[in-house]
Amino acid sequence: MRSLSRLNLKIIFHLLGLLLVVNAGFMFLSALVSYLYKDGVVIDMFYAGFITLVIGGTAFLVTRNHRKEIQKREGYLIVTLGWISMSLIGTLPYLITGAIPGFTNAFFETMSGYTTTGASILSDIENLPEGVLFWRSITHWIGGMGIIVLAIAILPLLGIGGMQLFSAEAPGPGGDKLHPRIADTAKRLWVIYVAYTLAETLLLKLAGMSFFDAINHSLSTLSTGGFSTKNTSVAYWNDQPIIQYIIAFFMFLAGTNFVLSYFAFKTKFSKVLQDDEFIWYCYGLVSFSIIVALLIYFKADVSISSIDHPMVWGRLESAFRHGVFQVLAIVTTTGFVTADYTAWTTFLTVFFFGLMFLGGSAGSTAGGIKIVRHLIMIKNGILEFKRTLHPNAILPVRYKNKAVEQPIVYNILGFFILYMLSFIMGVLVFSWLGLDYKTALGGAASTLGNVGPALGDLGPVNNYGALPAAAKWWASFLMLIGRLELFTVLILLTPFFWRNR
Repeated sequence: MRSLSRLNLKIIFHLLGLLLVVNAGFMFLSALVSYLYKDGVVIDMFYAGFITLVIGGTAFLVTRNHRKEIQKREGYLIVTLGWISMSLIGTLPYLITGAIPGFTNAFFETMSGYTTTGASILSDIENLPEGVLFWRSITHWIGGMGIIVLAIAILPLLGIGGMQLFSAEAPGPGGDKLHPRIADTAKRLWVIYVAYTLAETLLLKLAGMSFFDAINHSLSTLSTGGFSTKNTSVAYWNDQPIIQYIIAFFMFLAGTNFVLSYFAFKTKFSKVLQDDEFIWYCYGLVSFSIIVALLIYFKADVSISSIDHPMVWGRLESAFRHGVFQVLAIVTTTGFVTADYTAWTTFLTVFFFGLMFLGGSAGSTAGGIKIVRHLIMIKNGILEFKRTLHPNAILPVRYKNKAVEQPIVYNILGFFILYMLSFIMGVLVFSWLGLDYKTALGGAASTLGNVGPALGDLGPVNNYGALPAAAKWWASFLMLIGRLELFTVLILLTPFFWRNR
């Protein structure tokens, strides 16, 4: 391994500076929103953007004479430090405007935004200035497709290759590419991402949302984040089912591999319909939604919209809508809320807790373990029975009608073990910091899986504001490693990453 002194530090700080410059641009956009809505914090938002631009621009310019080469170690450092630096500087709009007092709370909210977790310490969201609310939502949108993917889309302008960054950003399976050049892949994904965001905004506006609410919820939906502009989240529109159905549809799309969306737009529908992960993603969502809807209908009280319809049909529609919506919100790790699912039945509380470990598709903006990993682990587990009976047979795990290379199987098994160990450690630390067992279990599963709402004191009708400061920092760490799929961050904590040859 190369000596630490031979790390290409200039390119690391050059790209971190670039990320902060991009961040400053979004802060200026938030300042424009403040100006348009006359919310009184336009100068504060502008100052936040200016400070960020100065810091990022200085780092970018000072290191412009760098060696245009990124190896794996630089890639891991850029991704992890990029997320941390964006989260640190992203606290400025909250601190300067006074919307969130205290650095710990501001950092928690910002990390939750960039990691698309959606866990919040805020209790009165509706009284925040529009510019701050927009900034809060835009952190989701940036983090959704990935800060680094955004950067590598313009790396050719700098004469730098981006494959190392892309592999560090998404180290799991499902690395389908739309184009042999990684930057072109990133651009195509961003076009789809932007198109979906605009489409949802338009549909929500037509369905009765204000434009401000529509754009904010679209930013949160496509990123599978979950920040809302309302204190009661999407439950605010329980009497307007069409709004919740629109959000549910785009949560489904956001939890699907974006590569499949590209194939669908190119009318290559066979690639979509023959994708194993997509098929099981759909099977799972349909099955889980039916189970939840039936239990809600027969066992729980649900709100019925004010639309004129028979009582029986109203209860059935509400049970179906809440069931589908909450299953999608948890599986895709979006975390929007239409009702308190912990009040529906004990079984459903445990059921939703289990769904927090599922995750969406690889190549989506969803968090969690991911469907493809579960599929390959299950397939490998079934093959172990056959291998026991036929120890000399060569029985490879097959996915998409192809044999999965053994190193990939080992990587997935290692990831799952590391994920569960991280969850257990998360629960133990939360318990040590004073959280009761239900809150500790739910908090660890939710933050590590980037879900948002959890159980106990962190349930869907509560927030994370009452957590001790140490617990908020621990939750922020879990959100970070969960968003970057463990290896990218945890490898930096190993001695051999830093060891000289």
